[in-house]
Amino acid sequence: MRVAVVGGTGDFGLALARQLVDAGHDLVVGSRDAERAAGKGAEVGASGATNEDAVRGADVVGLAVKAEAALETAASLRDAIAETPVLSVASELRFTKQGVFPGEDPSSIAERTQKLLAAPVIAGLHSLAASSLAQGKAAGDALVCGDDASAKERVLELAADIVTGRALDAGPLASARALEGMTAVIVNLNKRYRAHAGVQVTGLP
Repeated sequence: MRVAVVGGTGDFGLALARQLVDAGHDLVVGSRDAERAAGKGAEVGASGATNEDAVRGADVVGLAVKAEAALETAASLRDAIAETPVLSVASELRFTKQGVFPGEDPSSIAERTQKLLAAPVIAGLHSLAASSLAQGKAAGDALVCGDDASAKERVLELAADIVTGRALDAGPLASARALEGMTAVIVNLNKRYRAHAGVQVTGLP
């Protein structure tokens, strides 16, 4: 599968690209700077291009920019993305002295991204840390949600290649509110226990 990772020069995007390359996918790392994209892509065995060039011709677009840039980036790439399925991995977090909290907006970043694009948006991978992916497949399961069945199947296929457990369908895109909030829980666990927590679902056939 040809995958474009927008924001692929960041820690999570590059770690994701590395694991997908290792799984045999055709990867192009996207960045606002084509030269930086090419250099970082070469580190993981992928090609590099500007974000706009990267998403053209892809089977799936991974939107791996930081949460505060996700909506602006998605909007700027609307025409280039066209109807290509988009994987949204961002979580809006609030860092306080009491701990890390989910963002205050009642809708998820994935839902807000869907309103900006003609393409189907799938949310997932929120329980996976860049530091874990950088070392190999992330321990545990990957949770994915979305409203478009075909697009979700593509993303589930990719997700299954980067975790030691399973890629699981967590329901409609509205479930992204819970998945994005889960990131705050995991960050709090990692801070308290100095660990790299993941999620594993039990009791499923």
